[in-house]
Formats: sequence, structure tokens, C-alpha cells
Amino acid sequence: MRFIFCSVIAVFYLILSVAVAEPSVHEYTLKNGLKVLVKEDHRAPVVVSQVWYKVGSSYEYGGITGISHILEHMMFKGTKTLKPGDFSRIIAENGGRENAFTGRDYTAYFQRLENSRLKVSFKLEADRMRNLQLLEDEFEKERKVVQEERRLRTDDKPRSKTFEFFQATAFTNGGYKNPVIGWPDDIQQMTVTDLQQWYQKWYAPNNATVVVAGDVDAEQVFALAEEYFGFLQAGTLTKVKPRVEVQQTGVRRITVKLPAQLPYLIMGYKVPVLNTIDNEKDAYALEVLAGILDGGSSARLASRLVRGKQIAVSASASYDLYARLRSMFMINASPTREQSAAQLEKALLEEVQLLQTQTVTEEELDRVKAQVLANDTYEKDSIFYQAMQIGTLETVGLGWQKADEYVDRINHVSAQDVMESAQKYLLVDKLSVAYLDPLPLEKSKPTPPVTGGRHAH
Repeated sequence: MRFIFCSVIAVFYLILSVAVAEPSVHEYTLKNGLKVLVKEDHRAPVVVSQVWYKVGSSYEYGGITGISHILEHMMFKGTKTLKPGDFSRIIAENGGRENAFTGRDYTAYFQRLENSRLKVSFKLEADRMRNLQLLEDEFEKERKVVQEERRLRTDDKPRSKTFEFFQATAFTNGGYKNPVIGWPDDIQQMTVTDLQQWYQKWYAPNNATVVVAGDVDAEQVFALAEEYFGFLQAGTLTKVKPRVEVQQTGVRRITVKLPAQLPYLIMGYKVPVLNTIDNEKDAYALEVLAGILDGGSSARLASRLVRGKQIAVSASASYDLYARLRSMFMINASPTREQSAAQLEKALLEEVQLLQTQTVTEEELDRVKAQVLANDTYEKDSIFYQAMQIGTLETVGLGWQKADEYVDRINHVSAQDVMESAQKYLLVDKLSVAYLDPLPLEKSKPTPPVTGGRHAH
């Protein structure tokens, strides 16, 4: 056992040395406000190019929920010079792969290419940044695709549906209340005019960041950016209203009844994130706290509730350190057939209480730190993830430099910090709970394939 522990600590310090040696990010801003960030990685002749727009579902309001996601789909449907489908065809002809994703705080588009083909990506992205053609017939096709996507990923999945209701209950007026894909009626009532206005409002060089990672020279990338993006006109951006979530003053509970095999439990505590917290140390302590509960097979939820007491068939915890707005510390679990969701909730609350009243051991803390940091380091082995982290941090307003701070800040979290953060933030009056109460399963029907859909979100 001691040998395993020492090995973990050795990996931990190896990670620290690797992190220190990581190459820095090169930054350049065009006159039109477009920011270009480059991280050189010369291990293979490959480049990842991403364009991030500062708009996602948290920017939306009632009546147009899901518009950022549908616009993401429409960005592949042609410009003034390209027909629908041409973008993907050209990338494929150049040996590349492309896709896009919409989140709560951003919309991003990416390509993976051989490094000499970066200019192909830049030319296409610059074109659709300001020259998108929104055609009525293409929109009607894509609306059906999104409606089918929603059915397959949310409406037909009881856990996903429960989570959607949970979010809508936990948040009163904040930007994270609505689903990224949008509410069904808003999708149905959306118009091309709505999309055109959203596109004109948010899709501009001064609301975008281009991130390039891979086997490239930063100065050459900046020159290419000037060539292809430099002539685009900046947009007129309005300041985003903060939409601060109102204070929660007691536990919120809902029960969702849907056909399902097992009950399911979602618990979420309203907590600050790096963007909104008074003391950044607390946010990193919450990150470690999530790892203590759910940091592998030896973490507390797995070892105590799944294998130990055998009260849960699965249990997990998560915390989004890099969200744009105040978010939640989440715990999800499913009870065994012999236990109820209420019994499982009681056991989970006891685990939270232990974190608030007893400091974790140094051995446990070191193990969890090493695991959290190892995951971060292994993910950075991918040039796509390197670009992804840079783009996320820059787009949510933290700045890409935060990536370089992560290892050191996690390393300095103490057992006392973890306990104090649990006491300060995991408060019953800030808790929301959702139960999935299973109804009998209906006879399964064949699921038709999604036609026309092409993006994974």
C-alpha cells in the first residue's frame, strides 16, 4: 500500500515538472478586435484551429432559447460564395475533420488539418464570420434535425430530462436556467429573422477568439490571420447584462415521473466559480473537494456508498471551475434496488457533513491531488484539448493564463481549505434536489435515425 502511495506522489511531482516546461501561448490582436492565440506543439505535423464566439445559451432569454445552438447548425449551410455543404466538403478534400459545439457560455467551431492547410481553415472561417446566408428552406430542414436531436438526447432519456427540469428549478432567473438545445416551443416558433438578428449581434471579429495549436510558427499564424480576418469589419457590441441569480433561501425539490429502470437523484449546491468568487483559493478547494468525493475507484462515493454500504449503483460529483456565471457543485447518484432515493440522499448528505466536520487525511489529499493533476496533464497531451482549454478560459473572461496557474493552485490546497470550503459553500439553504421516480417501462419502439444531423454537442 505504501509503495502505491509513494508511486502516486512520484507521478505528482513529475506532473509538476512537466507543467513548468510547457510552452507558453503567443497572443496577437487584430485592429478589428479579433484575438488570435497560438500554442506551438511540434510533435506531429498537425494543427487544430478553433474559432470561439462569446455567446451561448446563457446569453439567451425567453422565447429564443436554443437559438445559439441552431445558429451553430446553420453556419454550415452556405455563405454568399459557398453553397450548403461546401464548407465540410472542402475541409474533407484537404484531409481534415471539422465540427462545432455550443455550450452555456460559448459557441465554437474547429478543424483538424495537416499543418500546411491552416490557410484553408482561416479562409472558410473568415467567410462565414460575416457572410453567412440564412436560407428559409435550409432552416426548416435544420429545425427538424434539432427537434429530433432534442428528442433523442433529452426527451427519450429520463436522466437527461430530469436534469433539464432540475436546472429549471434550481435557477430562478440566471443564465443557466434554460437548456442549451432550447425549449421545444421556442425551437418550433423560431424564425430566420430571429437567427439573422442573433448572427448580426454576436458573430463579429471583436466578439471572437481564434485559437491555433499544433506544429505551427506563431508569427506565421498571425500573418495568416491578418490576411484572412484582418479586412473584416468589427461589430457594434452591446454590454452583456449580468443576469445575477437571485438569492436562494431554502431547499428546492422536484420529483420527475418518467419511464425508467432505476430511480435517480440529482443534488446541486449553488456555489461561486473563479469568475465570481471573492477568494480564488476557495474555488480550487471546491475542485479538490469534488475529487475527494469522485476521484476514481478509491474516492469516497465509490468506496463508501457503492462498494462499502452498497446503497448506490453509481455516484458522482462535479464542479465547473471555469464557468462564466455562478454555478453549482453537483452530486448525481442512483440507488440500488433495495434502497430508495430518499435513503441515498440521506447517505450523500452524511458524506457532505463529514467533509464539513472532519479534515481529510494528508494521504487522501495527496492521492486526490495527484489524480486531479494527472488527469489535467494527460488531457493536455492532446493538442485539441490544449486549444480547447485556452479557448474556454479566454471566452468565459478568465484569460488563457489561468491554465498555467492550475497545477500550482491545486498543489497549495490544504485539508483545512477543503473543510472550510465545504462549510462555507455546501449549505442546505443553497441546495436543490431532483428525484427521478421511475414509471413502468413502455415496450421499446424502433428509433428512427437522425437525418441531416452532423454535429456532436
